[in-house]
Amino acid sequence: MSAVAELAVPRAEAIARLNDQLRKTGTGGSIMVTSGVLAITGFNSPELAEALAAYDAFDPDNDPHGERDFGDLKLWGENLFWKLDYYSSDLRYGSDDPADPAKTKRVLTVMLTCEW
Repeated sequence: MSAVAELAVPRAEAIARLNDQLRKTGTGGSIMVTSGVLAITGFNSPELAEALAAYDAFDPDNDPHGERDFGDLKLWGENLFWKLDYYSSDLRYGSDDPADPAKTKRVLTVMLTCEW
């Protein structure tokens, strides 16, 4: 396979890989936790990071576009959602191109399901 063919990654997969980087390593964007999650008895930041990194329950219902930008977790007896959003580099608007990390700031937010 040529180098050009190897670089030709479908757009959704390019976005998904950038999303995976943030979710799995905490790099390539910001991770925010709502006040509701912070108030959970037993909240543990490293445990949350580990659960996000291990998350692999993507299916057509929670990942219809193949970008791996949403999921649900159960931690500390609570049901949680996490969601990735794409912003312009100045964080004022939505990103014009989530596949381009130079134009996009990723923000992963973890929230209680009732905060959705």
